[in-house]
Amino acid sequence: MVRLGAMGDILHALPAVTALRLAHPEWQIGWVVEPRWQALLTSWGEETSTGNQRPGTSEPARSPEQPLVDRLHFAPAKQWGKRPLSLRTLRQIGALRRGLRACGYDAVIDFQGAVRSAAIGRMAGAGRAIGESKPREWAARWLFSERIETGGAHVIEQDVELAGAVAGDQLEPKAPLLPVDPLAEAWCDTLLASPPAGAGCRVALLTPGAGWGAKRWPIERYAAVARGLAERGLRVLINAGPGEEPLAAGIQSASGGIAVPVRPSLSQLIALTRRIALCIAGDTGPLHLACALGRPVVGIYGPTDPSRNGPYGARAVVLRSPLSRRDHSRRAEPESGLLTIGPEDVIQAADTLLMEENSRR
Repeated sequence: MVRLGAMGDILHALPAVTALRLAHPEWQIGWVVEPRWQALLTSWGEETSTGNQRPGTSEPARSPEQPLVDRLHFAPAKQWGKRPLSLRTLRQIGALRRGLRACGYDAVIDFQGAVRSAAIGRMAGAGRAIGESKPREWAARWLFSERIETGGAHVIEQDVELAGAVAGDQLEPKAPLLPVDPLAEAWCDTLLASPPAGAGCRVALLTPGAGWGAKRWPIERYAAVARGLAERGLRVLINAGPGEEPLAAGIQSASGGIAVPVRPSLSQLIALTRRIALCIAGDTGPLHLACALGRPVVGIYGPTDPSRNGPYGARAVVLRSPLSRRDHSRRAEPESGLLTIGPEDVIQAADTLLMEENSRR
């Protein structure tokens, strides 16, 4: 499997690979991933997740800590792009090629649809290189030996079609198998047992960050939502990813301290998301993580299309203005349609989901 890109890209591929794993539990499955996203696939360190056995044992690699794949191969492609001809980059590419070829893979699926990911897939020397007939980057199709026509509207459905092409399976998306990190679980237990709310309080997680400004809902509106959720008895936390600390601090200040920032590692974010009552976010990785873990989601969408990239497989309310048009331009200011969505719209959606959640108890 090759799926580089952002956090959401990997999460979108997980239901397909989980379906393939459940259909063929005896298969050896590897995954090429950027090192910074390895916690989505393993809670082991890089030195133990690349082999098909735990060091010093005869146990298979699959376990709660690494439930889906047998091997991980690391491709720091973002770094390579900055220094493509450096000796370090060339050595790492050579090591990746040797590692892939040593595994003797029969087939490679390129879920990314980019020239870079397709080229990495070719390094494996597999007899079959599978990708979409209309990939994200058109030139990538010439690196595929099998080009699959996909008909699904959502990227998860498209990825499932690619996975099914390996053995001709009619697969359905499956709830992803995500790793369990005991240290992250303990961190989360301590966090949620701490004042002011303590254990047992329902938690809402706000994620204000986004890949670019046009997708980013204003912090003052997140603060208004935080106040409304607190009035309903929820503890409100703000997920502050790397570089998002100013956004989180702004929401905390505008909410009068009601919303509290947390700065979890990716493993800790997985543990925390498992426990939340509600996630509120734009089109960003943590929203797709909440969906993968089956948690209720309010998605605040603007220039990206939720029919392709929206919440999938979870109870969700998607808010998007009919004025919004699909546009992936990296604009700094929020898209005009996004600004027509008010805090009252988000709180109403949250009430609907929380009511459904209460009825399930």
